[in-house]
Formats: sequence, structure tokens, C-alpha cells
Amino acid sequence: MKIGYDAKRMFHNNTGLGNYSRDLVRILATYYPDNQYYLYNPKPAKVNRIQLSPQMIINQPKNWLSKKLHFLWRSQFITKDIKADQLDIFHGLSGELPFGIKKTGVKSVVTIHDLIFLRYPELYKPIDRKFYTLKFKYAVNHADQIVAISEQTKQDIVRFFKIKPAKIKVIYQGCHQAFKETYSDEFKAAIKQKFNLPENFILNVGTIEPRKNAFSIVKAIKDTDYQLVLVGRETAYAQEIKTYIAKHNMQNKVHFLKNLGLKELAGLYQMADMFIYPSIFEGFGIPLIEALYSRIPLITNSKGVFPEAAGPAAFYLENVNNPEEIKHKIDEIYQTDTRERIDTGYAFVQKFNDEKIAVQWQNLYQNIIGK
Repeated sequence: MKIGYDAKRMFHNNTGLGNYSRDLVRILATYYPDNQYYLYNPKPAKVNRIQLSPQMIINQPKNWLSKKLHFLWRSQFITKDIKADQLDIFHGLSGELPFGIKKTGVKSVVTIHDLIFLRYPELYKPIDRKFYTLKFKYAVNHADQIVAISEQTKQDIVRFFKIKPAKIKVIYQGCHQAFKETYSDEFKAAIKQKFNLPENFILNVGTIEPRKNAFSIVKAIKDTDYQLVLVGRETAYAQEIKTYIAKHNMQNKVHFLKNLGLKELAGLYQMADMFIYPSIFEGFGIPLIEALYSRIPLITNSKGVFPEAAGPAAFYLENVNNPEEIKHKIDEIYQTDTRERIDTGYAFVQKFNDEKIAVQWQNLYQNIIGK
């Protein structure tokens, strides 16, 4: 098969959507090397996190106008390239398909990660909500197949866009191989020294923004000796947290990190005493999978998608905005033997391994084109 991908996130995004795109193409190229994978990238790459294989073909705008107006190439002009490349399938990896995709005669798939902009509109600017709604509505109505990354997201697509459930298939995400490797004590010691980290710490990973709710963790450890490491891009919300930290003299117990390499981040997971993810809402929550592969206990939200991703052995919060409840769960992990729960979580996370995901995608593509 010749499969084309909207690869903008793959080459320009360091976090969730970028990781999803890179992992999906990497997994498929590994298990199905007879396919050809066309990566449509609108402008020169900024992120170098994918190892290209001979089956991967990068396509970029070819004429002056498309190079200058690369956003229009990605959303519309790209249809000429899709048709010229004689693809079997075009896959929009982040909720978008180019306008006019049906006229190419090429079958299409779109992945929908979440509809947070509709669930929590107050978190977005009105113009952004309108723009996202337009793009997503077009994609789900014109795709031959919709893929949701969780049952939660599937339910939201049905609810907000009135799409028939039969048109939507759930295929879960995996995570990068780096989080499945075991790192040496020497490697972890080097990370500790590089970032001046404490011997024991609680870990949180994700953009430091209101929806991810890191502030509640900071409040939970205020009157304790616990150490917290927050890893992620900082927004204005991070400054609110830092103001609180300064007010309560917590500078020595909360550590902010960003721009880690993948192996550094994976080593950091394995060094942590536990992982805590009190996010209010996610489409899936890939850090939960990373933590489970890293064999550390985790605390997360009991509602929404989180049990779907974290499995039966996680420590669940009824109210992620309650610092006292968070502190109680942290205390419980530090005071009890969690080895059995860690083993249960590790067994659960195997459902997200690369081969299982690759088989689901290959079968889906073949079904769409009738092979």
C-alpha cells in the first residue's frame, strides 16, 4: 500500500501530537516494510525525532506559491500531490483533512485525539474554537473512516458531531521504545547530577497549563518533605505556581525541567518514586502509558478516559482538585508495598505494545481499500 500522512506534527511538534505521529509511522514501517509511507511536511523540519527508513518518502511544497503559503498547501493545495502520488490512503493524523480530499479519489482516514475545545470552551479563544470546529467537522464528515484514540473520544465525536458510532473505530496509542528500555544506574546518576535532582521525588510530565492541574500537586505537598519534579513546557499558569511556591518557601522542593531528550525523560521516569497525573480531562493520556512501562506506581483521575489508559492497578482520585486527597494517595504509596500493583499495571500496559497497534492499523487500511 501507498499511505500518505499529514506529517506537520511529526516534524514540528515535540509533545503529544508529534509523538503520536512519529510512533504510528515508525511502528507501521517496522512491522509492514512493504508499504510506502509518504510524509507530507509543509515546511522545513524543526524537530528531528524520527529515524527515517527507506520506506518513508518526504514530500514538501514544490512551487513558489505553495512554499510561501505552506498553510494553504497543507489544507488545500496538497490534494494535487496526493492525486499525483497515486496513494491508496491519506491519513490526517491530528483531526484534519485537506479540503477537496474526496475529489482526489483517494480513501481517507482521520485520527481524532480529543474534543476538549468543545467540552471546555472556556480554555480556548473564541476564534480558535471556531477554527477547530470548522476543521474537525469537515474531517469527520468527509473521511472514509474515523479513528478515535479512546472510547471517551469516540463518545465525544458521536455527541458533538452526530456521527454514527459504526463509522468510528478506537485504536489506542502506544509509546516510544525509549520508555520500554531499562537504564543503568550510571545513566540515571548522570541525569540526577545534570539536573541537580533529589534522591527521592514524585514526577509529573505534561505541559504546565490549567487543564493538566499541576498546581494541585504543589498544594498537596506544601506541608510535607516530599520532592516534586514537573517536566513540561511552561505557560502563564506555571508562573502562578511559582508565585505560590515563593510565598510558601517551597523553592527547594519543586523542580521545573523542560527540553529533555527522550532517553533522559525515560530515565527520569525510572528514577521516580511515583508518577502523578491529576489532569482534568484528556483524549487519552500518553504519560500514563509511559509510567506503566517504567514500572512505577501512578496516581490519576478516576473519571473520563483515565481508567481506560491507566488500568486496574492505578491509585485513583475522586476529586483531582482536592490537595488533601492527593496528599493521602501520595502517603499511601510511600507507606505501602506497591510491587503487586506495579506488576499488574505492567501486565495491563502490554495491550498498547507496538505489534498489536501495527496489526490494527494495517487491517484498518486494508479494509478501507477493499484488500
